[in-house]
Amino acid sequence: MTATPTVFIVDDDPLVSSSLDRLVRSVGYQAAVFGSSSEFLFHDKNDSPGCLVLDVQLPDLCGLSLQQALAARGPGLPIIFLTGHGDIPMSVRAIKAGAVDFLTKPCEDQNLIEAIEQAIVLDKEARQVQAERTKLLHCLATLTKREREVCSHVIAGRLNKQIAADLGTCEQTIKVHRMRIMEKLRVRSLAQLIKLAERGGISPAIPQK
Repeated sequence: MTATPTVFIVDDDPLVSSSLDRLVRSVGYQAAVFGSSSEFLFHDKNDSPGCLVLDVQLPDLCGLSLQQALAARGPGLPIIFLTGHGDIPMSVRAIKAGAVDFLTKPCEDQNLIEAIEQAIVLDKEARQVQAERTKLLHCLATLTKREREVCSHVIAGRLNKQIAADLGTCEQTIKVHRMRIMEKLRVRSLAQLIKLAERGGISPAIPQK
């Protein structure tokens, strides 16, 4: 079952926060409201997809500084700025730093909803990519040192007998290693193996002369 996306709202104006909370819930999302950057930073967030609707002027850390602090932690929630105190340089800075949108108050509900929907789609896609990479790294971790070595030769286009000669073993042993590599990485073709190895950071071996 897919978790309902959560829209995190950081705004120090209770009336604005309450209005945004109602709007977000009216379109089927969960909402979590915070009155300051520090309150948001110390909150134990759930693992559902979502986004952050963020004011610029806050009582402690300003919205742009919070964006910077979150970026330093690594990939996180897509951010939509919603502020009554924005200007062009500020919006350019926010967008360059990765914000999905920079909206000014008062904002049409539909414009904000569209920005939220876009941000949630981006977050879901990012989570999917991360999940696939985690799965890939787990599969690669099951390879032995020798299997990784053989894999690097295989993706370089070397034949089994050539790999055997390079590694000082017999061709049958290389065939067994190759079969186990394909099984562990759940691939059926050389093309798939090359693509997966590239994503996992395994480089083609340089043939011995």
